[in-house]
Amino acid sequence: MLDRLKGLSLRARLLLVSAAGLTLGLAAGGVLLVTVLGYAQMRSVQSELMTTARGVAALVDQNSLPNPIPVTPGVQVQVIDADGTVRSVSATADRLVPILYRQELDGLKDGESRRIAGERIGYQGEARVVQMTAGPPTAPLRILVARSTEQVTQSVHILRITLLIGFPLLIILLALGLWRALGAALRPVDALRSGAEEITGGTRAGRLPVPAGGQDEIHRLAVTLNDMLHRLDSARARQRAFVADAAHELRSPLTNMRTELEVAQHLPDDTDWPELADDLLADVQRLSRLVDDLLLLARSDEGVLTTRLEEIDLAQFVGEAAERYPGVTFDDPGVPLTTHAEPDALARVITNLLDNAERHKRSTVSIKAFDAGTALIVEVTDDGPGIPEADRERVFQRFTRLDDARARDAGGSGLGLAIVSELVRRHRGSVTLSDAHPGLRVVVRLPK
Repeated sequence: MLDRLKGLSLRARLLLVSAAGLTLGLAAGGVLLVTVLGYAQMRSVQSELMTTARGVAALVDQNSLPNPIPVTPGVQVQVIDADGTVRSVSATADRLVPILYRQELDGLKDGESRRIAGERIGYQGEARVVQMTAGPPTAPLRILVARSTEQVTQSVHILRITLLIGFPLLIILLALGLWRALGAALRPVDALRSGAEEITGGTRAGRLPVPAGGQDEIHRLAVTLNDMLHRLDSARARQRAFVADAAHELRSPLTNMRTELEVAQHLPDDTDWPELADDLLADVQRLSRLVDDLLLLARSDEGVLTTRLEEIDLAQFVGEAAERYPGVTFDDPGVPLTTHAEPDALARVITNLLDNAERHKRSTVSIKAFDAGTALIVEVTDDGPGIPEADRERVFQRFTRLDDARARDAGGSGLGLAIVSELVRRHRGSVTLSDAHPGLRVVVRLPK
């Protein structure tokens, strides 16, 4: 059964589930209605019989019982004594045989009723009989009041037949209306499906149709899917640009190496081979650094890059890194600056910043580390041309070069600051650029 339902459309499944729920609800409501109506009508018959019995009992107590006893049409009344002899009756009641047999009278209390076959007293179907005692205690009389319940039974039966015929017709009409309503409600979903199919087939732009009007769930779904498609398009564009830039960067040292090797094949035997080897080694080192940078960024994009924090003295760490650059001035704070960082990642940050400053300086580069109260600061300053304020966010993007640094042989790969930004972010820090008048100041903030 479930396999068959899975093969149906969503519209058909919703209709079947709704129709089944509607059928169960109407069936339960119909059963309850028939039950309540039958009970209410029987209570009404019981109340009418008790009212008649009390009226006759009052006449008995007053010794003014007429014969025949006046009653409403359809009701029979008998007054019998302790011996079962009929003493008085209504116009339609039997004057000789009591309505209830003696065994039926035994144990029957005042106000209680019994159901009997209506044929015994000239009715069709069933009849209900109520007993009440009246008169003096020494010579009590029993009052029996009977009425047919056929009319009640017939009305309940008619209601049951009406419901059995009317409910299926009502369910069919409601199902037709629900089918049309579901079609209208799911039409935007079908439009989204068609739009996605067209996008997959390349016949339309990467946007899904947004249902007009309202802020319902389908409208929000379309907006969310369009946002997702926009992010996917942006990610694909960044990926294509990254691959293209990476290929271009890798091609440059490889082309140099190939050219040097091809030229070396035609050089005479007295060629200075160590010098040629140095040139090749420089290109290999540049290529190796570029591959390492690309691998680091790729692992970062995949979430593989992890930061294993260790307790280090930031002042000592920065000072040791600055010693490897003869032209760099280090401003030692003179006190330990304890922080938790991943040594290799922090070394990469400082090295990239110093390399970038050395590449663009005019004469001097300085670096210092100090405690700013809420964070530890590493500040690298050079007296180069600086970076325009409009480009200071862009330079942290991958393969970004400004106009004065586009030459591959002097301008680097354009990955240094991107790696700095990623590694500092992994340490829950930040990196900002500002003017140094002249030059550029790079400020790295690390948590204490």
